[in-house]
Formats: sequence, C-alpha cells, structure tokens
Amino acid sequence: MEVLFTFTPREVHQQKLITEFPEVNFHFTNKDKTRLPSADILVTYGEDISSEDINSANKLKWIMVASAGVEKMPLETMKERNIVVSNVKGIHKTPMAESVMAHLLALKRSLPYLYESQRNNEWNRKTGSSELFGSTALIIGPGAIGSEIGRLLQAFGVQTIGCNRSGDAADYMNDMVTIADVLTALPKADIVISVVPSTKETKHMLKKEHFDAMKNDAIFMNFGRGDLVEDKILVDALQNGAIGFAVLDVFEQEPLPLDHPYWKMKNVVISPHVSSHSEKYVERTLEVFAPNLRKWLAQDANPTNLVNLEKGY
Repeated sequence: MEVLFTFTPREVHQQKLITEFPEVNFHFTNKDKTRLPSADILVTYGEDISSEDINSANKLKWIMVASAGVEKMPLETMKERNIVVSNVKGIHKTPMAESVMAHLLALKRSLPYLYESQRNNEWNRKTGSSELFGSTALIIGPGAIGSEIGRLLQAFGVQTIGCNRSGDAADYMNDMVTIADVLTALPKADIVISVVPSTKETKHMLKKEHFDAMKNDAIFMNFGRGDLVEDKILVDALQNGAIGFAVLDVFEQEPLPLDHPYWKMKNVVISPHVSSHSEKYVERTLEVFAPNLRKWLAQDANPTNLVNLEKGY
C-alpha cells in the first residue's frame, strides 16, 4: 500500500503515521507528483491536481483532500475513474469561527482606529465604538463552521438566523430561513456571514437585490467562496451605501489583483484566504486521515466526510 502526500507534514507527524502504519509505504513530498503512477492513496490540498495527474495515477483508489472545498479539482475525471474522495470537513470550524469573531470585535470595538492612533502618537478617545450585544446575524450555511460561529455569537448576546436550502433547524440558530426566502431575513440582519461552499447553486447566489435588502450599515462577511457574489455587485453596494462594510476572506479571483478597487476601499477588510490557518491544521487533518486509513486497510472503502462528486461537496 503506497500513500503519497503532495505536501510535507512536520517530522513529528510523519513519524507518527509511519509508526502507526508500518505496513504502509508513505511518501511525503512538496507538490512532487512523480510517484502518482504507483500511489494507491493520495493526500493533497487539491489545487495542484489536474486531470492529467489523475489519469497517470493508474492504481489510485482514494483521494483525501486536506481542505473542505474541491471545486478546483478535476471532478469529472475523478468520477469517471470511480475514485473515492473524502475531505476534512469540520476541522476548520475553530480557526474560522475565531477569525470571524476577531474581525467583528475589532470593528465593533474600534481596534483599527486605536492601532492607527497609536501609530500616529494620538491620544483620541472618540472611538465611535459599538457592541455586538443585541445585534442580529444571518449565517448563510449553518453547518459545522456556521454553527460554531453561531455558538460564539450567541455567547455575546447576538440573535442568530440560519439560512440553508431546506430551512431545517441547525445548531445555535435562534431561527431558520430557506435560501429561497432569504430576502425576508436580510432586512433584520446587522451582520450577514456566508460560509457556503462553491457549487452550481451558490455561484453568484447573492445578487443586487440581496444587498439592496440589507441594512445600510450592515456588515457583510464572506468566508466561504468568492464566487458567491460578482465583484461588481459587491463593489457597487459598498460604494453606493447599500451596506456599510465588508470583511472578505475569499474572492472571485485569487490572489486579488493589485488594481482591484477593494484595496483602496476604507469600508473593506481584505483577508487573503487565511481564516482557516492554524498551527494545528495539519494535526487535525491527520486526525481525520488516520482513522480512515485504518478503515481502508480493513477493506472498508467508506471514509468519513465522503465528497459527493455530483454536488461538489
């Protein structure tokens, strides 16, 4: 059994896998795919894998994606090859929820203003600070990440509304609404947070009418995928005062072009797709992978977090 990693975990993590699975031949590389033809299992972040790579991997049966999103992978080719694909859904909830809270608290408690005042040697107490307490947040995609955001928000006295396709109840949501009826909930929200994946249904899901329905001082936060809304629509909404502020961790084009208007907009925070980053990321990835590898070696070809290649998540 040969397992190829296209990224290099720390030595301690490598040794733990080698010790735990002596019957497995591990190859830990940095985007080196020369061993793909002999690999039975591939562990990858996904973005470095092409259709040609999949077709060259004659023995490949299972791909473990060390990410939640698979939209940049050759899904059709993987489907044609009947390759099992799983991901690390759930491991992002702690760092991403903390990132959302960090940005919100920074804005509400005027931290950017305080930092700038310090740099300018200014003692200015007119911060214009406000509170999270008593506000309402609409969370589009109240899954593992969205529910953890909801839990933290509720601890700060925020009313949470979840938004999904079914309208079925989700953890740490005070109320629920379907995506089809989201326009009815947007006028109530002080904060709109999206953590949905990129799918056919979510691409450009938010349109001008959605931003027109938001409060003119609403904070819009996109921590899911950048193709949720067209750049022009969001730029216009921010420039014409349809909404007050945007915190963006994902973008239609990444890296964000240097001439993009977001860079110069005072009511935008640019986070370069780093909200899930944590020193514990690979450790948590392997905590998902190791039990699944144990199952695989026992002839159980159904790892947890299976990806539906038709749906793309």
